[in-house]
Amino acid sequence: MMKTLSTGNCTLSVPAKNSYRMVVLGASRVGKSSIVSRFLNGRFEDQYTPTIEDFHRKVYNIRGDMYQLDILDTSGNHPFPAMRRLSILTGDVFILVFSLDNRESFDEVKRLQKQILEVKSCLKNKTKEAAELPMVICGNKNDHSELCRQVPTTEAELLVSGDENCAYFEVSAKKNTNVDEMFYVLFSMAKLPHEMSPALHRKISVQYGDAFHPRPFCMRRTKDSGAYGMVSPFARRPSVNSDLKYIKAKVLREGQARERDKCSIQ
Repeated sequence: MMKTLSTGNCTLSVPAKNSYRMVVLGASRVGKSSIVSRFLNGRFEDQYTPTIEDFHRKVYNIRGDMYQLDILDTSGNHPFPAMRRLSILTGDVFILVFSLDNRESFDEVKRLQKQILEVKSCLKNKTKEAAELPMVICGNKNDHSELCRQVPTTEAELLVSGDENCAYFEVSAKKNTNVDEMFYVLFSMAKLPHEMSPALHRKISVQYGDAFHPRPFCMRRTKDSGAYGMVSPFARRPSVNSDLKYIKAKVLREGQARERDKCSIQ
């Protein structure tokens, strides 16, 4: 099955199996949007703007194969718990962000990690999938003085201890410290191409989207070694109804009416 999407004047087809969603969660003012901004365009914005929920899409041509990564930058206030639960249900990879100088934001990450494991476990029981759950715990603002630190490294590392699909990084979105490395490890755990990491592909804009179109057969090399990434400027978040249908279809397809109890979204 192919997904067709339009990016400006460029219409692309991405195999459904190569389409993924990355969900970024954490308390307010911990730097979630700054990390996403670094990932998408390598920039850092000093001015703080509260996030309700931002949706981004990046498409890749990696060695001739098309990939799509949707990024859901969630609100730290989570005024709609059902929406956050739905975001977790539809997520494939997760980044949980806290601020190293804010103990309460670390406690929120612990709650989020527990909720993700519970929600995904419920879904896994319904679908009988053996899918792994790639997750990065991210302590942001490591450029601040150690005197401001409220979360010891050893304590944060306990959250990922013994889980090969979960890693811990201390980063600075402002100084761009360890951000690329964090994404590299996250995509490696998810068994996605390393070239999806920000530093390992050529970034192109919509007007140069020809790199994403397959070349005529007679012009193809034996193996295309290029890796390109392009942010879709007009991407819109799939509707709640679409996400609910996706989850319902997944459960019915894999777990056809085995049990009556549901992974409720509440």
